[in-house]
Amino acid sequence: MSQAELNGEFYTLDRFPPNIEDASLQAWDAADEYLLQQAGEVEGPVLIVNDSFGALACALAAHHPVSIGDSYISELAMQHNLRMNGIEETCVTFQDSLSPLPDAPALVLIKVPKQLALLEQQLRALRQVVTPQTRIIAGGKARDIHNSTMALFEKILGPTTTSLAWKKARLIHCAFSAPALDDAPETLSWTLDGTGWNIHNHANVFSRSGLDIGARFFMAHLPEGIEGEMVDLGCGNGVIGMQLLAQNPGKVLFIDESYMAVASSELNVETNMPEALERSAFMVNNSLSDIEPDRFDAVLCNPPFHQQHAITDHIAWQMFNDARRSLKYGGALYIVGNRHLDYFRKLKRAFGNCTTLATNNKFAVLKAVKTRTKR
Repeated sequence: MSQAELNGEFYTLDRFPPNIEDASLQAWDAADEYLLQQAGEVEGPVLIVNDSFGALACALAAHHPVSIGDSYISELAMQHNLRMNGIEETCVTFQDSLSPLPDAPALVLIKVPKQLALLEQQLRALRQVVTPQTRIIAGGKARDIHNSTMALFEKILGPTTTSLAWKKARLIHCAFSAPALDDAPETLSWTLDGTGWNIHNHANVFSRSGLDIGARFFMAHLPEGIEGEMVDLGCGNGVIGMQLLAQNPGKVLFIDESYMAVASSELNVETNMPEALERSAFMVNNSLSDIEPDRFDAVLCNPPFHQQHAITDHIAWQMFNDARRSLKYGGALYIVGNRHLDYFRKLKRAFGNCTTLATNNKFAVLKAVKTRTKR
């Protein structure tokens, strides 16, 4: 928790979920400050895109903005920080990036995302609603704004200029001119080797252009014959959960904090395994929050080790502890991770046991069982 001065006002802002191991990580950055400096007086509807923890939403809440993003955790962070500052949550409306946007905004503020594909999807969506009178300003760390970023704004929206760097942040100013633009597919698709499955990936899905090597290794070591309920936690495009459906008679719950990931998983089951839809469920959630204890027979995940631009293992810790709570006694958590992350020690600490199922020169597949033995 820390104090941020934004637009001449002070706000108390937290990252979410709170990272007790590194409380120095801020919930805002210089790009937020720079965007608000340049926003100036606003008359008319405001759209905010990719506001990671709600700093922009708090500062502009009086304008009742619509906050657009793909992250459920960012949505929770925004709500948390609005409450922390005594601002009614209803002052800001959160909307996922796949939903139609409000027409004719007066101001659009964009935090430039790491993924160029997500930026393209969002700019194409904005193209449908902005007008030549809309002020469009994007911001990010200077090192993350490249010629390709500028070219994307030019191609999709219109004439684009960039600011001088300030506190290592840079802004992009864009005027809408509706340049000629070819259509683009809603998803990127590829065939998964050895399955015949055509895997569809929305713009913000991890490793959207092909199966990542960790998931490929994991798929060769998944459990079989489970009749109860399983979870593909942090499901991405859903290939792990689909393989579970293929080699187990039980049900699979696909969970991710990305709306685009869950939408991709559902589309992939619908198009590749329609007969398994009745054994499938899909949920946008912060790990396994608010899910009842002692429910699942197996939880499977490839834990992320970063949040936004920050490298951290607190999300993995949350997944491990949530899994232990949500598993039945005798149920197991299966994970794949880079060997250097030492998840073996972390799982043994969380569960009291851990077994290495497989290793190669880069990854380890581990299993931890929920037992009644005191940890």
